[in-house]
Formats: sequence, structure tokens, C-alpha cells
Amino acid sequence: MEKSKQRAQILIEALPYIQKYDGAVVVVKYGGAAMTDDDLKASVMRDIVLLSQVGMHVVLVHGGGPEISSMLKALGKESVFVDGLRYTDAETVDVVSMVLAGKVNKGLVSLIHKNGGRAVGLSGADGAMLRVKKTDAADLGFVGEIVSVDTAPIRMALGEGFIPIIATVGVDDDGQVYNVNADTAAAEIAAALEADKFMMLTDVRGVLRDRNDEGSLITEIGVTEIPQLAAAGIISGGMIPKIESCVKAIGSGLKEAVIIDGRLEHSILLELFSDMGIGTLIHA
Repeated sequence: MEKSKQRAQILIEALPYIQKYDGAVVVVKYGGAAMTDDDLKASVMRDIVLLSQVGMHVVLVHGGGPEISSMLKALGKESVFVDGLRYTDAETVDVVSMVLAGKVNKGLVSLIHKNGGRAVGLSGADGAMLRVKKTDAADLGFVGEIVSVDTAPIRMALGEGFIPIIATVGVDDDGQVYNVNADTAAAEIAAALEADKFMMLTDVRGVLRDRNDEGSLITEIGVTEIPQLAAAGIISGGMIPKIESCVKAIGSGLKEAVIIDGRLEHSILLELFSDMGIGTLIHA
């Protein structure tokens, strides 16, 4: 009887959040351990289907770095990184496009269907959804910075009841395909869609005051606090581009962004449907 009460309480706690997000656009950036662990992958796909079933318009944006590296290794080509970013020559960009828009993307579509959902696989090259230019940051080969996002293909999919699953490659004005940072692409897509919620799955709990203590999670950060946290070294390393992506999206009109632990099963549901939340909320 006690377990039944607990289950009922969980549903009661979730109800106002289900009502709050009914019809909301939720963009999820999917990556990290949640993409490489089969159990976690299945858990995330079930969560995405559930969100769709309760009335949310979910957009899933993914990268696939480990799969790209694995394919390059199988082809006898070494992965090269410059300041943590993949150097993408002409041969590598073909592999990136093949792996992301083909293998990874269609595998996720299949998992959504397996769990009772309806998904359509897209890439940033489809309909020139992600229009890019060669990045000015460093000589990274065919790595692109997003110039504009055409949301029409995404909205068409959502309007027909599909979950768009988007691989992060883009094209320039000449039709050349470029590799695009998945965190940046997801944030730009969320901003262009004027999403109600942007969720970024990572391999840490969120922003930690002490990187060696996962109990030091900072649950909420205002944009104006970020320079101080960066100067103190609290925001550092791989968290910097994630925070920068969130800040840029909020500056473009996004309501809120949250960084959550993708290693935790059902982390998406816990963040959206519980009173406590589980990650670091970034807001204006």
C-alpha cells in the first residue's frame, strides 16, 4: 500500500509540470555517456517519447564524437584535435556526414519508433537548415560557425506530430558540408525556435562549485553571475563552451536553459517533472 501511495504522489507532483509544458517546445541536446551506454540510450529515448505523448513538442539535437572517432580509426585515419575541437579535413568531413546523418541519426530514429514514438531524422544540411561559414576561430578545416537557422523543416515535422532528430552538420552558400559543434548548434536551434526549455545532457551533474565534489552543484545561475564564476575558475574546461552556448541562446530570447547529468537514468523526467530539478538552471 505504501508503494502505491508513493507512485500516486509522484504522479501528483508531476501534474502541474505536465500542465505547464503542454504544447511547449523543448529542445534536448543529446550527447556524452547517454549516447554510448545502451541502457542510458534506451532510457533517454523512452523519456523523449513520454514527453511527446504528454503534449510537448520535442526536438532532439545530437552529435556523435565517439562514433566518428571509431569510424575514422576503422578507416585507418587518426583523429586530430585542436584546442579540444576536431580538425576536419575533406576526407574527415565526409566521414562526419556519413556517421552523424546516417548511422547515428537513423539509429536514434529507430529507437524512438521501437518505443512507440514517431520520429524523423534530419541534418542541418537538409533544406540548408543550418547555414554556416568556415569558422574564424582557428584553422580547423571544414568546421563551420552557424550564420542562420531555418526552422521550417523542424516546424513541419513538429506540425505533423513527429519528433525531429537533428544531426549537427551544416552547409555554406556553395553547398559545402561542414562539421558543427553540437552544443552550439543545439543552442542556436533552441533560440531560433523560441523554445520554452533547452536541456543539455552532459557527463557531470551540472556546474560544480568544486569540480571534485559532485555535492557542490550550483542549481541556478543568472547570466550576470557567469563572468565572476569563470574568473574564479568554477566555470572552466569543457563547461565553458556549454555555458557560452546557453548564454548566447538566452541573449537571443530563449527563456531558460538547463545543464543536467545524462549519466543519470531518466534525468530528463526528473528535471522537468519534479519539484527539486536536478541540474544547473541558466536564466536571464
